[in-house]
Formats: sequence, structure tokens, C-alpha cells
Amino acid sequence: MYIIAIGWLYIALLMAATESNLTAGFLTFFIYGAAPLGLLLWLLGTPQRRRNQLSHEMVDHAVTQKDGRNTGHDQ
Repeated sequence: MYIIAIGWLYIALLMAATESNLTAGFLTFFIYGAAPLGLLLWLLGTPQRRRNQLSHEMVDHAVTQKDGRNTGHDQ
């Protein structure tokens, strides 16, 4: 997926390089390249972020859960 993102940014950069002034080039790169790509990658990364959050919650729950064993000193 990242190779497509790199290709998209490359094409947007080439489009920006053909603009007549720096401001138009920057806006072209941002509007046609960086903003849509950032939104797309954020939306496509949502399921992975949810899985990561769920696994962290499960680990936290397993660590804090008492298992009934006595970890105190022997008497």
C-alpha cells in the first residue's frame, strides 16, 4: 500500500513543479497530494488502530487481574 502512496506523492510533486509560482505549487501539492493521501491512510489504518487498542486493553487487563495466588512471604 505504501508504494502506491509514494507514487501518488511523486505525481503530485511533479504536478506542483509545473506550476507558475511557489504558492500555486505548494497548494497543488497539498490539495492534490498530501491532504487526500493523509485522509486515505488514516481511514485505511483505522482497523489496525482498533486491533492495537484492543490488544493493549487485553494485556492491561491480564496484568492487573488477580489470579488468586498468594505472592506474599512464606511464614
